[in-house]
Amino acid sequence: MESTTTPGGSTRREATRQKLYEAAVTLIAEQGFSATTVDEIAERAGVAKGTVYYNFASKSVLFEELLRHGVGLLTASLREAAERTAREGGSRVDALDAMIRAGLVFIDRYPAFTQLYVAELWRTNRAWQSTLMVVRQEAVAVVEDVLREGIGQGEFSDEIDVPLTAPALVGMVLVAALDWKAFQAERSLDDVHAALSRLLQGRVSGRP
Repeated sequence: MESTTTPGGSTRREATRQKLYEAAVTLIAEQGFSATTVDEIAERAGVAKGTVYYNFASKSVLFEELLRHGVGLLTASLREAAERTAREGGSRVDALDAMIRAGLVFIDRYPAFTQLYVAELWRTNRAWQSTLMVVRQEAVAVVEDVLREGIGQGEFSDEIDVPLTAPALVGMVLVAALDWKAFQAERSLDDVHAALSRLLQGRVSGRP
């Protein structure tokens, strides 16, 4: 999403877009998409209303780009966790465990975005539904790759249903983390990670 302006101008534009993303996700999480106006987004971001339209053609386009941006960050963090584990000589179970932690770190940092993302997955009448499905699959595909590698190298049973297990693992992290943030906020990230890690070890690796 870089502009064709000078490097300094490009940096400023990205900073402005980041402000708009943060303002939009906060407001939409608080009051819903329909009730949130461009004026409110601009005011929360501390920019003029025209700046919103300069960067995004409409509120819907802004939200669609917000989904791309947020899920892109999540996907990158999952991939980096898997690649780092591989460089360090860890197993595929270790890679999945590192991805669980990366997912929890992301959700801890962006709880409002995660809440919106999960809610939007269940809607079918949004203009950005096709975009959401694409970016969702990009995140799930990172987990699928690790599962297939594990099956190929004999770490996992070849009876694992990869197309179902991968989104199940992603969903486990999303739902457990949202429950953590909403109802068990006294727990630490390490505590939540340890609980999910035990589930992973027992259900995916087959170890007790």
